[in-house]
Amino acid sequence: MTFQEEFTYETRPVRVVFRPGAAVTATPDEAARLGLGRLLVVCGSRGEPAARAVADALGDRCAGLHAEARMHVPVEDADRAVEVVRAAGADGCVAVGGGSAIGLGKAIALRTGLPLIAVPSTYSGSEMTPVWGLTEHGAKRTGRDPAVQPRSVVYDPRLTLSLPVALTVTSGINALAHAVEALYAPDVSPLVSVMAEEGVRAMAEALPRLAADPEDLDARSRALYAAWLCGACLGATTMGLHHKLCHVLGGTYGLPHAETHTVVLPYALAHNAPAAPRALTVLRRALGADDVPRALWDLAGRLGAPRSLAELGLTEADVPPAVTRAAGEPYANPREVTAEGVRGVLLAAYEGGPPDSSLRTEGDRKPS
Repeated sequence: MTFQEEFTYETRPVRVVFRPGAAVTATPDEAARLGLGRLLVVCGSRGEPAARAVADALGDRCAGLHAEARMHVPVEDADRAVEVVRAAGADGCVAVGGGSAIGLGKAIALRTGLPLIAVPSTYSGSEMTPVWGLTEHGAKRTGRDPAVQPRSVVYDPRLTLSLPVALTVTSGINALAHAVEALYAPDVSPLVSVMAEEGVRAMAEALPRLAADPEDLDARSRALYAAWLCGACLGATTMGLHHKLCHVLGGTYGLPHAETHTVVLPYALAHNAPAAPRALTVLRRALGADDVPRALWDLAGRLGAPRSLAELGLTEADVPPAVTRAAGEPYANPREVTAEGVRGVLLAAYEGGPPDSSLRTEGDRKPS
């Protein structure tokens, strides 16, 4: 590999605790280390049992449990959570769960400046980024702010044992998407490339093991470690076409987050592949495959994940307005973002066939 002599890499101030059982045993210590005495615990409905265990472990430091996190963080949910934080007199927040819970915790941190502790139970990787997202009037806005970066991240592989196999797979491929897009970001660095390669390799090895045995704690630990690395890659780089498409599809059409990333990833990568040879070289090594988009598509199918946007509820009539939204403003991407290119990616993802680096546009499309 040719060494990249000029680059910038920013180290983010986050402390990580990684061990089985840490959600209950380490979270109170992290709160004490940060000098926090009244923490609101936030989660979604599915993660409420784990969040309640964390709240109980916090004891007198817990100011309440708010179990109203939802996918894509609707702005009205963020408004309500901020009201709850202020009413409770909280001086910090603990987010327990996946990307929805951590996203709500970040929205609270963005609005109030309060410190956030993240206790992830999926492989979303949001806990390792300063990226926030809010959905309002059918549009998802994202941004970066150091205030939303969790001060402490508590990784407890045991929390992920209850994650259903279907969500385990899509959440893991969502993490892969973070590393893949980081590899061709304009601000990629040698350090990010190393983390991305290790993260992709570890996740691709862990997911088949978990599909075969969801209670394999060693594989759960490996997947969580991979999610940490992939999330850190996303946090250090600029997002491109893949994430833009997923934000549009999720924020505007309500498509499920991890599943959308899983479907779109092979097609977005196939589209960008001709302009990202270095990224493809790293990914070939990590996956042990020459055709990386096809390998990712095969992985999803082999593990029972959805492979088309149609399966997720998108209609063909939704494609043209989605193209307009996704191609409506310039953003970083190795290949120029055009309406024709975006249309080709979305049509291919809608149909769900094997990805091709020469994606068809609507004008080339064969009649059905």
